[in-house]
Amino acid sequence: MSDALYRGQCDMVLTLPGEIDQRNTYQEILYDVPMIAAVSEASPLAEKSVVSLSDLRAHPLILLALDQSRSGRGAIHDLKAEEIIGRLDYDFSLADKDAAMHSGVIARTIVLDRLVGEYLAAHPGATVMNLACGLDTRCYRMQGYAHWYNLDLPETIAVREALLPESGSISQLAMSAMDDWGAAVEGPSGPALVIIEGLTMYLTQADVQRIFAVIAGRFPAATVFTETMNPMVVKRFKEKSIEGSKAKFTWGVKDGRALAALLPGFRLAGEHCLTEGMAAFVPVYRLLDKLPLIRNISNRIAILQGTGEEEQPECGGAKA
Repeated sequence: MSDALYRGQCDMVLTLPGEIDQRNTYQEILYDVPMIAAVSEASPLAEKSVVSLSDLRAHPLILLALDQSRSGRGAIHDLKAEEIIGRLDYDFSLADKDAAMHSGVIARTIVLDRLVGEYLAAHPGATVMNLACGLDTRCYRMQGYAHWYNLDLPETIAVREALLPESGSISQLAMSAMDDWGAAVEGPSGPALVIIEGLTMYLTQADVQRIFAVIAGRFPAATVFTETMNPMVVKRFKEKSIEGSKAKFTWGVKDGRALAALLPGFRLAGEHCLTEGMAAFVPVYRLLDKLPLIRNISNRIAILQGTGEEEQPECGGAKA
């Protein structure tokens, strides 16, 4: 990144979250795990169109770092997110207006960090695929993997490379989650974990099935952690942070069992509600998490296990 960062005005601003295939939106505008990056005229990214400032949001993990720095007791310590904040001159308080998104991302990160950590402890040397990664920094919080691939659309990866240049055991792939990315993943088909967060609710059932077909083609025995949204929430809930954009929730599934029924070659190995993560920093959720009504409308992390050869031992299963 250039020193000419965003100071109330800038040459251009991109909102580049994780991959969302919104066919009726401009190709340059992507949604999901949102991020902001200011780019100077000297940057090769400056050829892109200017995106309206009205719907900019900070990347959720940057919000986590802000939560930590302001309160001294953040739910998650993310040094990479804090490092990114230090390179961006922006009023991040704008993101606080979307409390639901803020809390939901923290809860999701708590649950996924625990599940990914448990998986890597049980499968040292595994390959990890982080689909529609945006500016996600989980790879810097985890240990024990042989190689970690962060995959997203070319526009997003261009910004990620500017803010988070990665090499060695961490690679970036500029591709769609629905592309046949398997050939770009090096090494044998050993233990493999695929992470899909904040994506499926913006896609179609056919899109989701395509993603899992790609996974099965490269890692037939992979473990997949994927976030799902209840169809009722899809229909009735709008994320305030993207009200000014054309992105919207388009697809949901009742639970992990219903999702597994749609995916040949995968079975449900476990499921966790995001209320489990909420309970870590909002004490009342320790009680609410026990109520079926609350758990039913909560987003979930479904654990899908590939049924191909060399099936891996289950990790983080049960509880739904």
